[in-house]
Order: sequence, then C-alpha cells, then structure tokens
Amino acid sequence: MGRGPGATDGAANPNDLTAPAGPTAEQQSGRGHKRKQTLLSLLDALAELSKDEELDGHLPAQQPSFEDDRDVPTVDEHLQKVGAEAFNKFQRRVMNLDKELRNFANAARQLGSSVGILSSSYHLRGRLAQILYLFRENAADLFPRKVSRQSRESISSGNIAQFRKGKRHRAPPHVHNPIVMEKLEPEDFPEQLQMFAQDVTTFLDCLNEFPEFTDEAVNAAIMALEGDLKYWASCLKAYEGQFKYPAVQRYLHDLSAEMGEHIDSITSSLSVFIEIGVPTIRFAQKHASQNLLNLSTVATFFSAVTATTMQFSFDMTDSTLANAVNSFWFTSLVFSIGAAVNSLLGVTWKQAMYRSPGHRVPWWVLIWIKRSPLAFLVLSVACFSIGLVLFAYSSNQHQVTCTLTTVFSACSIVGLTAVSAWFASERWAFSRHNGTKWLADVLSETKVKVKSTRGVRWLIYEPRAWAWTCSRWTRHHFRRLSDAVSEISARTISRLNSDSDEKLGDTERGVTPVSPLPACMSPEPLSPVMRRGGSDTAPLFPIAEQRTNTAASVAGANEEDGTASVMSDNIGPLPGPGRGRFANAVRAVIKMRAASTAFPVGGRNPRRQRTMSSDGNGYDLEPVGVLKNSRVGTLVPKLKSLHPTQSFEAHVALVRHLQFSPNGKFLATSSWDRTSVIFKVGVSRTVRGDVISLSTPIQETFTSHRILAHPQGFVGQVAWSPSGHLLLTKLGRGVKVWTEDGVCRRTIDRRRNVQSITWLPGGEAFLSVEGSDVTKLDLNGSVLATYHLDRMILHDVAVTQDGVRMVCVGTLTASADGFHPSKCRAEKQIIAYNMVKQEIENRVPVLHEVRDITLARNDQVALVSYENKAPPQLWKLDPVKDSVRLSLRHTYMPKVTVDFAGPSYFGGKNDQLVLCAGKAGDIHIWDRESGTLLHHIRAQTVGGDLTCIAWNHAWDTFMFATGSHDGGVRIWTTPSHITGSIESSSAPSRSPTTPANTPRTISPAPYEADYRTDSPTGQPNAETSETPQPGPAAPTQDTPGTPAIAPPPVAPPS
Repeated sequence: MGRGPGATDGAANPNDLTAPAGPTAEQQSGRGHKRKQTLLSLLDALAELSKDEELDGHLPAQQPSFEDDRDVPTVDEHLQKVGAEAFNKFQRRVMNLDKELRNFANAARQLGSSVGILSSSYHLRGRLAQILYLFRENAADLFPRKVSRQSRESISSGNIAQFRKGKRHRAPPHVHNPIVMEKLEPEDFPEQLQMFAQDVTTFLDCLNEFPEFTDEAVNAAIMALEGDLKYWASCLKAYEGQFKYPAVQRYLHDLSAEMGEHIDSITSSLSVFIEIGVPTIRFAQKHASQNLLNLSTVATFFSAVTATTMQFSFDMTDSTLANAVNSFWFTSLVFSIGAAVNSLLGVTWKQAMYRSPGHRVPWWVLIWIKRSPLAFLVLSVACFSIGLVLFAYSSNQHQVTCTLTTVFSACSIVGLTAVSAWFASERWAFSRHNGTKWLADVLSETKVKVKSTRGVRWLIYEPRAWAWTCSRWTRHHFRRLSDAVSEISARTISRLNSDSDEKLGDTERGVTPVSPLPACMSPEPLSPVMRRGGSDTAPLFPIAEQRTNTAASVAGANEEDGTASVMSDNIGPLPGPGRGRFANAVRAVIKMRAASTAFPVGGRNPRRQRTMSSDGNGYDLEPVGVLKNSRVGTLVPKLKSLHPTQSFEAHVALVRHLQFSPNGKFLATSSWDRTSVIFKVGVSRTVRGDVISLSTPIQETFTSHRILAHPQGFVGQVAWSPSGHLLLTKLGRGVKVWTEDGVCRRTIDRRRNVQSITWLPGGEAFLSVEGSDVTKLDLNGSVLATYHLDRMILHDVAVTQDGVRMVCVGTLTASADGFHPSKCRAEKQIIAYNMVKQEIENRVPVLHEVRDITLARNDQVALVSYENKAPPQLWKLDPVKDSVRLSLRHTYMPKVTVDFAGPSYFGGKNDQLVLCAGKAGDIHIWDRESGTLLHHIRAQTVGGDLTCIAWNHAWDTFMFATGSHDGGVRIWTTPSHITGSIESSSAPSRSPTTPANTPRTISPAPYEADYRTDSPTGQPNAETSETPQPGPAAPTQDTPGTPAIAPPPVAPPS
C-alpha cells in the first residue's frame, strides 16, 4: 500500500549495473530522476499518514463494510502489533542464518576444495535475501502501520559500488554480500521457494563433499527444510493469481513462523559445524599434506644418497654385473625423484581451494597423486638394495661382505614387500566390505573356507589323526613296559629285604595302641557355641573369657558372680533409658495414627467450583462506547447480566456436544458415556403460597425428557432437523435418526469413519462427512449423492439455505505433485463447493488445526473454529458472478491466550454475537460485525473444564448452555420477563429454580427418565411414550434450587 506507479517503475533502475562510472549526462539525468522518485515517495508517505489519521479518527464511528475487504487487516491495532512482531522475529532468524553462512564461508576458505561450499553458501545467502524481501512485501500489505516497505535502493545501493570497482580490485563472487537483482512479485513465491529448496540441497551436497567430517544434525535439518519447501511450493501453485488476496497473504505470513523454526535449526547446527567440523576437516587435510611432505623429504634424501653412490659405479661398464648395478641404481634414482616430485604435487593439490572433490576426479589422477609417491619410494629402495648387492659382487668384495649384504638386503626387501602387500590388502578389504570387516577377519574366514575344502581337510586332519594314533599306541606300550620293569624290581627288592621288613613291622605294631586321653586333653575342636547361663560349673570357653563387655553383654550379666555371657536367658528388667525410648516410640505411633484419621485419604473429594461470571470490578471490559453504536451499547448490559441459573449432572462422562432445537423447546446433549439426553425447555413462575403472581419473573426450567442409549459406541455429535422434530446422533461408523420423543426411527451403518453430520435446509436429507467424501443420505440411509474432494481429509461442512453450496474445512493429505510435509504442519483449506455443478468454486489455505464451520442464517458469513489456541475467524462469502469467493473478515482475539474448546457459535438476534468457550472455563462473547470483545466470563481459580457451548436462537432472552468434562451441563440466562414467544412446557414444574442458586444444584435425575434403545422395532409412538408410569420419587418441591422434573415415563420393553 502507498506506492505509486512511479515508485514501482523507479525501483528497478538502481539495479542497472551497466551505467558508466564517470559523471556523464545520463548520470545527471539519473540523479534528477532519483530526486523525482524521492518526491514521489514523500508524497506517498504523506498519503499513508493521512490514511492512518482517517483510520484513527473516523473509523470507530463507521460501521465496517463488507465491500472493501482489503482494509480489514489494518483496523485492529492488536493484530497489527502481533503480525509485525512475527515478521520481525522471522527477519531476525534470517539475518542470524545469513551471519552464520558468512562465518562459515570465512572459515571454509582455509580448507582445500572449498570453492563449491563458498559458491553454494553465497547463492543461499542471495536466495535468503530474496525470500526475506517477498515476506516483507507481504507483511507490509497486511500490517502497513507496523511494517514498512524496504525500497530496492536500500537493498542494493550499498553493494553497487562494489560492482563498479576495477577488475583488478573486485573480489570473487563468493565474497561480496548478496543483493536482490531481479524484480520480484508475490506471484513468484512458489518459484522462489522451489529454488530455495534447490539451493539448500546444493549447499548440503557441497557440505558432504568433505569426507573428513559428517554432521548428521546439519543433514537432518537441511533435508527437513528441503522437504517442507518443496511441499509449500507445490501447494502454493494452486493459488496462482490470488497472492494479493488477504487470505493467501495471511497464510504466507503464517508460513514464515514454520520456516523460521527450520532456519533456527539450521543456524544452530551450522554453528556447531563451524566450531567442530571445520577444525576437524582442517586437521585431517593438514595431516594428509604433512604425510606427503614427509614422503617428499625422504624421497629427496634418498635420491641424494643414490646419486652419491652412483659415483663409484657409473664408469664401470666392463662386465655384465657392473652394467646391472648401474641399471638398478639409475632406476632407483628415477623413482626417488618421481616420489619427491609427486609428493610436492599432491601437497599443492590438496591445499588448493579450487580443486575438485575426490569423487569428481578420475581414478588414475587420484592414484597418481595419492599412491604414486609411496609406491615410487618403495621401488626406489628395492632397486637401490638390489644394486647394492650386485655392486658388492662386482667390486670383488670379501665373501663375508657379499654374504652379509645379500642376506640383510633380502630381509629388507622381503619385509618391505610383505608390509606393502599388507597395506594393499587392507585397502582392498576396506573397499570390498565398506569398513565392516578388518583384514584379519577376512583372512580368518578365508582360512576356514580353505580348511573346509575336502582335499585340504584330508591333508590337514588325516596326518594329525595318524600321528595321534601312533602316539597313543607308543605311550600305551611304553607304560606297560615301565609297569612290568617296576614290578620285577619291586619283587626282587622285597625278597632281599624280607627279614628286616618283618622286624621293622613288629616294632611298629607295638607302638600303635594309643590310650584314651582325658577330657581336658581331647583333640576334638571346641564348639563355637557358648552355653547360656551363669553357672561356675560350665566348661571354660576361651572365646567367652576374652570378649570385652559390650552394652548388650553388660545388660544381661549376672552382677553377683561377675560372669559375662553374650546371650543370657535370665533377662532382667529394662533400665530406665530403654523404657523411655520404647514409650516415646509408642507415643509417636499413636500420634501418627491420630493424624491419619484426622485427614482421611479415601474420603470423597469436594466438588469443584464451577465457572462463575465475573463482576464489574473483577475485569475491565473493552470500552464499547468507542464504537458509538447504540446496538452494541444495549447488548453490553444484557451480556453482563448473564449468570448460571441451572447446573445439573447430565452424563457420567465428558459432554462431547450439545445443541438446542430450532424451535427452542429441547436441548440435546451427547457424551462419551454412550448416551444422549434430550432435555425439555419450559418456563415457570415463582409460587408464593397458593397464589401465582403474574408480575413475578418467569424462570426457564429444564426437564430430563429422554435418554437415548447407544450400545455401539461413543456419541460424538447431535444435530436437530430444521423443523426440530428429528434428531441425528453421530457414532463412530454410523448415524441414528431419533424423534423428539426418543424413538429410534433408523440406524444407518456407514462402515466408514463419520467425521460430522449436518442437515440439508429442507430436512429431507443430511450430509455425512467420511474421509475425502461428503455423502448425501436420506432418512432411510439411501445414498443420494457423493461429493469427492481429492487429496483432502474433511472435518466438517455447512450448507447454504438454498442447498446449492456447501462450505467444507479439511486437511490436505498431499500436494498436487505428491509431496508430503516433513516437519511442518500440513496445509488446511476452507473450500466453497458447488453441489449442483460438483466443482470447487474457491479455496483458501490456513495453517491452524481447523475443525468446525458454521454458517450464519443469512449465508453471508461463516464462522470457522480451530483447535488449541487459535482464535475463531469470520469468513465472508463474496458472490462473484456465478460463484463465491472466501475472504477473511475478522479474527476474534481474546485478551489473553486461551485454549479453546469445541466449536464456536453464533448468538443473539440475527447472529449478531459470536461465542466461544475455553477449556479452562473462560467464555468469550464478541460482536460479530466489529470483532469487539463485549463480555468475558472468566474461570475461577478452581474448576472450569468446558468442552462445548451452544446458543438457544429461539428464545427471546439470552440463553446458552455449556458442557464440561465431568458430564455437567450449565444453563446461562439473563433475568427478564418472557414475552411468550415460546409456549410453556406441557410438563408442569414441580419446584421453582431461583437465579440465586449458582452452585450446582441437585441433578434432574436423567436416569429416572425414559430410556430409549436403539432398536426401532416395538417402540411406542409419541402418545404412548408420554403416558406417565409409576416410578421413583422426584425431589420434593421445597428442595431449594431443584430443577423441575416431569414424572418419568417408562418405555415398555422392546
């Protein structure tokens, strides 16, 4: 906004870099053109200021107009502030990423093969500048008061001088700051996002060119951003030509928050890569270069040695042996010089910034640069050693010298060959198994395979078996022979010494008898168990005598004889301190039991306090006088007088949904306890003695009418027909049709998940939302039509009064190109669908979790409800030729962040109010036309667990109902005299309900009402079901705060 055509034309001129550097006539004319553009910009700024003054001074006195939808985003100052803060946060995120990319480029300049990463980072920074420019233009359209447009001169003028430098002083392309060179329009969003995805992919590929370090965090962050960018670009292609519409602009603005999270993740990961990855890569490259330098040094030294030794043999050409010596040494010199030169070449190549990555270089180049220095040095050493051996023989050295030289040279060459073969084998094993197996593992597996071969196995194991058999036979016979020799020698010795052995045996037998020892000298070990008691006649136990007296032993000792035993059976009375400790412990236990009985754990929890309306002192309402509207001024006192008049237990589980009938006579609720309850709405007057005063206020009464049982599953939704005589209840995979008297007319099994249901205006059929299809069904369950929306999961629909169009809300499952979101939220859409032509007339994207939609009775606006903390929005259906176009009219913002519960509702006369309940118990009521918060009913400290809200449109006074998590239903009304627009309930009231009874009163006993099963067979008609039957006694009339309860009719068994 606020840019004239001249400003648009002049915005592209500063980017023309072909102008000459000298002060020519063209440049002077360009300066004059710039002055003209400056004046035009000042005039545009003054025009913007005048518009702002008009908005500040005159807009509150005017009624918002539906004709110009473009001015709606500029009205609410709070939205302006919140939107500007969101854009500024996104801008900071982009600038932080640009800073990290600049730091990364500076750090990567020290690495080899860094030209790719430098170029990709520069292009990525340029793409970020273009993306930021587009989002700024979009935010400036939405929030012109808070976000200013950034002229193209300020974007590129700071860098134009850098382009005009001489070629000798101009920096390479990867150094200068990126600028926005091309003219960008909002229609370029899909293309720019697609190119952004390509740039981040190129940057990731260049980052992975460094094999020395791989950061999985950076890879994951960039891949997630790439997937979401492709998804967004593909989805935005469907809105070509609509990027100037406020709805699409708001969706783009919301995408900046999603993109900002990705940018933050990449920024943090890139910062870690700069701190850890770049030094690691630099160290690895420096280490490889140092190895090549060492090889160059060794090769240079060895070439000098070879050249020195050649002075002794280069002139010896007399014999073949002498020629062989010269041949080997000349070859060694060539290889050593080649190793030195190739090493220096490899060092230079590895440190070059412009070198290609390793996988982009031909294999023979890599082998020559990386492998040839070491191979040439090994060949040089081998040739020198062989030549040295031959030189020893050719120069007629001593035989010992020749032998030693030959042996040691052979060992050196063999060892060098073996180690080289091992290195080559390790390289082969790595390339063959990708690092999963070591060379030793490969050799072990090869050894096992070789041994398992039949011929090799026979050669290995058969000789071992033969050798083992021979050794066993040899050991066995040798043992037998040694045993025989030992036996013969023993017999010989025994015969020679038989006499002396007999004498010695007699002497030993005389000594063997042993007399029994006395008890005190018994060799048996002493028992470690000490005898209890203090008798002196007990045996002595050295262990007991040596024990020191402990506290336990002293307490049980016998003081008369002084004997101290460890354990004594005769325990005397406890001393004073012991009894005191025991008594204290008993008293502590008694006190603990007394404390536990004073605070019972299993008692019934106190009932939570319910939500109460705030008074005038508790909350400062938004000053409605600013609107200068008598209509709104009359609404505020009525809304402030809203208070809960009845509160009763409708269910034993969460109240999922509730709705008043169009005639206002019934209230239907649904719950997760598999029941749905119909309450009858009536009126009553206060009884004073035996006289009913006609001047007293009339009080609404709610009587439990019917309980509809659903054995199959949870009841997720109730929907009254336009006439109010039929009721639909939605199950997980089916729909039930009930009469207002609780008779189940039909059970329709859909065999698919039913998301929501809604009646057609005529009441002859209804729509069932099932996945990507909207099925039109009659009351018998026959399919009349099916409307399919491709790549959508629908959540709710609303039908216009003429039955031509339906407005749907749903989630996009995949983009047109088949992309899915990787990390971001999926796109949601609001779709206007023509049921006659069976085509989509208009669709708008939203990012929040949309769930419900409600059309006003004039079919001009739709109220869209979201999940979690997203506020409800009002969308207008603008007629365009034979179709409609959806445009955002209002976003109903609360004063504080609220977690909303259930769908929002229109309320008041002609749907002039918008109601929404919060999960914490807050209730917000806005003016539909202006979006002003008229009343806020706050939740108290304890309590407040609302799940749904519903307004009674047929009642003259304000009346709405709320459901809670614990199954309770609360009725909110304004105290006034009912003028008789609704006839009194047929069931007489048993007891009046006074408005003063704000706490939850006695339940109207819904379970004493008539139970209705889901079987239509055998169920009575309305007249039969209304016949009163004897049942449980109702609450008495003098019970305060008890709702009026009709005599509970009992249905006959089906």
